[in-house]
Amino acid sequence: MWIKKQVPNIITLANLFCGCIATLFAVQGNLEIAALFVMLGIFFDFFDGLAARVLDAQSELGLQLDSLADMVTSGVVPGIIMFQLLTQVVGKPFYVTPPAWASDQIWTSLDYSYISLLGLLVTLASAYRLAKFNIDTRQTTSFIGLPTPANTLLILSLPLILKFQAETWIVKIILNEYFLIGLTLISCYLLNAEIKLFALKFKTWGFGENKIRYVFLVGTVLLIIFFKFIAIPLIILLFIILSLLFGNQTEDEGAEI
Repeated sequence: MWIKKQVPNIITLANLFCGCIATLFAVQGNLEIAALFVMLGIFFDFFDGLAARVLDAQSELGLQLDSLADMVTSGVVPGIIMFQLLTQVVGKPFYVTPPAWASDQIWTSLDYSYISLLGLLVTLASAYRLAKFNIDTRQTTSFIGLPTPANTLLILSLPLILKFQAETWIVKIILNEYFLIGLTLISCYLLNAEIKLFALKFKTWGFGENKIRYVFLVGTVLLIIFFKFIAIPLIILLFIILSLLFGNQTEDEGAEI
């Protein structure tokens, strides 16, 4: 039935819709609301693949649409968020001399530093990772490089920590130019690094074949309980460490999450 085949695509478009709304909020500097819509988009991103498998509605169209939606939700938005954070901490803005045909008011409103533009490297690296994923036949048993949703959660954690866990020492670390630039570069590297990372999809519920997943889930719950939003970067770190230690235990997963 036609509508049955379109259910996963509708869910994917819901992801894209959330990403568009998040982009609007991120551009306006409302990073916490942007983070909320990105998380909702990632939720839809997880369930579109599940719906495709359950309904036997997997298709090449769905694969391409999923990457296009992820490009907005987990590519454009984290780049803008990093840009906004860098804009907060970097000094002297630059002003562009407008051409004769342009309005002075429009061009002189570009009150940000060249350094802030480095945040958009996250968007470029995400685009490269998503394009590479679609043609990389090696990523059928695991991920190679950090999945874009995981990288997005890492970056989204920064404004959430600043908003809800604004301890002085944490604020000093996050709102530091060199920390943000360093994190941007590390993020871009991890997205496209030749590092084998396990996927979090269960084919069976047995402990033996899913040991790494259960350890990760238990660790995730404990970290959230004790550290709240600060747990997010720690969870990403745990994900990478477990993958490096037990990467050979991954199974066939076959799709970006």
